[in-house]
Amino acid sequence: MKYIICLCILLFSISINAQNVERNGKTYEVKNERIFLEGRDVTDTLKAEEKKAIFELSQKSKMEAKALKEDAKAEKEAKKLEKAKEKAEKAQKKAEKAQKKAEKELKQQEKAQKRFDKATKNLSKAQKKYDKLKRKGKLSPKDEADWLKKLEKLKSDLDKAKRKL
Repeated sequence: MKYIICLCILLFSISINAQNVERNGKTYEVKNERIFLEGRDVTDTLKAEEKKAIFELSQKSKMEAKALKEDAKAEKEAKKLEKAKEKAEKAQKKAEKAQKKAEKELKQQEKAQKRFDKATKNLSKAQKKYDKLKRKGKLSPKDEADWLKKLEKLKSDLDKAKRKL
């Protein structure tokens, strides 16, 4: 592939060096301020106006070739910029997605922490109330069983919250 590109560049540079100009149905070749017709140098045989016209056409042709080259270069540059823009947009979307994911995980962490704190508070509150009622002797065997079930449930809630934390 590199060889093909190098060959194209070489041919293009050769063609720039020798310009073909068509005037009055004849094709002239302009090389280094010399004009050739069918391989023969006719610079000295042409009139000054004809020389001037052929050189102007040659310059015009060179300018057009240069403009085409510049356009191609600008188009290529625009494509590069577009690709870079798309790449930057993809990177930005990826970063935004990662940020949203991190925020979601942080919210979940905070929620789990709140649940854990609430479960701890509920367990300690219930434990104190149970201890207070037991000390005062206000618990019947049935109430005590209910309280132990309740405390066991609160402990399992606390363990669940701890695991999620």
